[in-house]
Amino acid sequence: MRQLGVGRIVALPPELQELWSQIPPDVAEIAAYLQPVQEWLASQARPGDFVLIQGDFGATYLLVNFARQHNLIPVYATTRRQALEEQLADGSIRMVHHFQHQIFRRYGV
Repeated sequence: MRQLGVGRIVALPPELQELWSQIPPDVAEIAAYLQPVQEWLASQARPGDFVLIQGDFGATYLLVNFARQHNLIPVYATTRRQALEEQLADGSIRMVHHFQHQIFRRYGV
């Protein structure tokens, strides 16, 4: 977040992080489910603050729109990914994936 000039990072409280991480796949409408996250964000963030939003595609879409409506700046992290395959003596293949953070990118820019 240094590239954005961010001096302080505020993480979701554990119960909201759990809620965000476990969005039910069998619920058709998730806006009400996300209400606690939106309420927390509205109480913590100020206009012009950056908000890192990643996760379930539909939830991300809703939260990015919420952030914009509240004059927040939604961003996401980009990574460089490398996959290495190693054929083992028994004929199986070991896959090793390396992910390296690159930058934070604003949504829609």
